[in-house]
Amino acid sequence: MKIIYMSIIGNTRRFVEKLEMDSLELSEVNAFTEIHENFIMIAPTYAIEMTDILNDFLETDDNLSYCQGVIGAGNRNFNELYCFTAEDIALDYDVPLLYRFEFQGSDNDVKKVKEIVTEIENTNYV
Repeated sequence: MKIIYMSIIGNTRRFVEKLEMDSLELSEVNAFTEIHENFIMIAPTYAIEMTDILNDFLETDDNLSYCQGVIGAGNRNFNELYCFTAEDIALDYDVPLLYRFEFQGSDNDVKKVKEIVTEIENTNYV
């Protein structure tokens, strides 16, 4: 399973590095990349102007059909806005919101996301 993500200040990148999984970091340069394999998107919490590349990626070719869900990264100090980018993606694109973590995630968050990925992979192969 590929992990698709963007990282503005580096917290999401550090989390993805801890996962030690195949990944693609999105930027303005590659936001319209076509992908033909299942993936999970990790979305940091920022204003839409900063995270538009996530939408660009999902709307490119058939990318959305491969999206198995979205995981939110954020800061609990944002209260009701905690992980709102991931929540918006889940609603807008009708994909599951799989998990949320704060900052660069804890060891427990890494373990939980790996379990989620394994569960999705096992479900897809049945």
